[in-house]
Amino acid sequence: MNQDSDSEEPKLIIDEDWKTQVQREKEELKRKQAESSEAESASSQAASASADEATVNEAAANAELPPPPEASIPFLVMSLATQALAALGQIPDEDGSRPPVNLAYARHFIDLIGVLEEKTRGNLSQEEDQMLQETLHQMRMLFVSVGQASKP
Repeated sequence: MNQDSDSEEPKLIIDEDWKTQVQREKEELKRKQAESSEAESASSQAASASADEATVNEAAANAELPPPPEASIPFLVMSLATQALAALGQIPDEDGSRPPVNLAYARHFIDLIGVLEEKTRGNLSQEEDQMLQETLHQMRMLFVSVGQASKP
């Protein structure tokens, strides 16, 4: 055996192609990052355009509707009374026909007005209190009237 081969360290063979391969990999990585950035930017722009479109649509819808009324006790009472009237069949359908009577729901909405009366007692203005009392009385009388009329 040759002593030279035993004492020799293994030779490192460097191929000049590795440098070009590394450079190519770096360029590929940069290209992928650029594509990713472009995709994110496009996605962000699409989301922004979608949000802008939603804002425009909402503004257009709001432009067609009048502003909502001020939140108040009279408005709350009238909202509940309207629901009771609908359940009592007092509000005609779009075609002008009478809707079916639902006494359970009518009672529910009238009871809600009663709860409102009970829980706000002593905290309302005289006008609010009078309006609440009158509406509650009218709804109860109508409930009795419609309930008797709907019995066989």
